[in-house]
Amino acid sequence: MSYNLDQVDALRAAIAKGVTRVSMDGEEVQYASLADMRRQLQQMEAEIAGRPVTGPVLSYAHTSRGL
Repeated sequence: MSYNLDQVDALRAAIAKGVTRVSMDGEEVQYASLADMRRQLQQMEAEIAGRPVTGPVLSYAHTSRGL
């Protein structure tokens, strides 16, 4: 999906107000939580900036003593 700056601004404003319902382009979107909204905002900003959208990073500990 292609996002625009007006959509990003609307989502930022909703996050700042602490509400989870946003109206964008004539559609109303209800988010489950502010954390979901922040993740969506990151995806939108990454797409607009031309950065690849990535998921969470998972890493494993490596030891040399058999722990």
